[in-house]
Amino acid sequence: MADVKVVDEIPAGVDQVWAKIADFGGLKSWAPNLESCELEGTGIGSVRKMVMGGANIHERLEKLDEAGHSLSYSIVEAPMPVENYLATITVSEAGDGRSKIEWTATFDVPGMSDEQAQGMAAGMEGAYKGMVGALQQLFS
Repeated sequence: MADVKVVDEIPAGVDQVWAKIADFGGLKSWAPNLESCELEGTGIGSVRKMVMGGANIHERLEKLDEAGHSLSYSIVEAPMPVENYLATITVSEAGDGRSKIEWTATFDVPGMSDEQAQGMAAGMEGAYKGMVGALQQLFS
């Protein structure tokens, strides 16, 4: 199993940041390099179908905790050979009108060595950092 964790701060209040994160189908409004994003369905079980770098990525909303400012999603389809992928994004107070964002994921990579799995995790960590950076710019 591989793990990814990115923690950073966003220069905006929790409600502002959460509004962007909680809009599961609205990722294109702030995510870099996203060619398209369409939402199929509503609420838990809805699937966002994205195209990034020409690749199709489909993610399903697994959990949405409005009060706790947290959501979890799984990968349904992607060009990466991952299984049991579950990511969680949580937004919390960081003080002085700032928010803390924590983006974590766990997944299996069958048929890969530990070194290869860690390489994939490092790539995903870079992608998460890029997404957090886009949020930071959005609110700067």
